[in-house]
Amino acid sequence: MFKRLFETKPFSVDAGLFLLRFFSLFLMYHGYDKAIHFSEKASYWPDPFHIGGSASLSLTIFAELICPVFIVLGLFTRLALLPATVNMIFAILIGHVGQPFIEREHAFSFLIPFVVLFITGPGKYSVDTLRKK
Repeated sequence: MFKRLFETKPFSVDAGLFLLRFFSLFLMYHGYDKAIHFSEKASYWPDPFHIGGSASLSLTIFAELICPVFIVLGLFTRLALLPATVNMIFAILIGHVGQPFIEREHAFSFLIPFVVLFITGPGKYSVDTLRKK
């Protein structure tokens, strides 16, 4: 058993990918908070696309509340990762501009697993895999 700790062969890549997908549930808290306080936040929300603060906030809520559900389930995973990833990039570059790294760290904490999942795919324990069968 102790020898197994030093092997380079993974225990289970698919279980690891599931845990990465499951991690996106934490993003839902941020999306839920934005949805609940929509009217308060919309007036000062960054508008990088010049479509209005309300529309930009709505896109953010979609990326942080709806997309994580699809990511956790492994349903249309790569498609759901696109808005979530773009949202984190905008959070880092626009939402927290001028702030110290510690304020951007949260967005980086989501961005890295999203990029990894986009590259690897959802893994065996996903609805996408069930759909292919």
